[in-house]
Amino acid sequence: PYWDSQARGAIIGLTRGAGRAHLAKATLEAVCFQTCDVVQAMQNDSGIPLKELRVDGGMTKNDTLLQMQADFLGIPVIRPEVTETSALGAAYLAGLQVGFWKNLDQIASQWRSNAVFTPKLSPDERENRLHHWRRAVERARNWAE
Repeated sequence: PYWDSQARGAIIGLTRGAGRAHLAKATLEAVCFQTCDVVQAMQNDSGIPLKELRVDGGMTKNDTLLQMQADFLGIPVIRPEVTETSALGAAYLAGLQVGFWKNLDQIASQWRSNAVFTPKLSPDERENRLHHWRRAVERARNWAE
């Protein structure tokens, strides 16, 4: 939602004592905050509030990331048993095409969750963290001319 060809990467808020662990945590937080921005844009455009986020892909193996995501979104984040759902979806569609699966409901019944991450941050703390993220984004925009 922040398209700006002049934006530059920035690491904001680290002190001189920051180490690798701080940078790793900041990276995970940035992924989560960016996801929050995209989800908010989708909700604004559609008018449909998100009740849960189902995730997939390699990063979903990181429990810390998924807990942060639940905290910053304020909704449950659900990891499926099969985390590579793009490949699985292609296989399901191929099976549907050749008649292995009868319908989409039959395919949907195959989905299973592996873990559910529920928000632990208070709404005030979540809003405070998002506020600081938005300030950092604004500081990184319009750097080049």
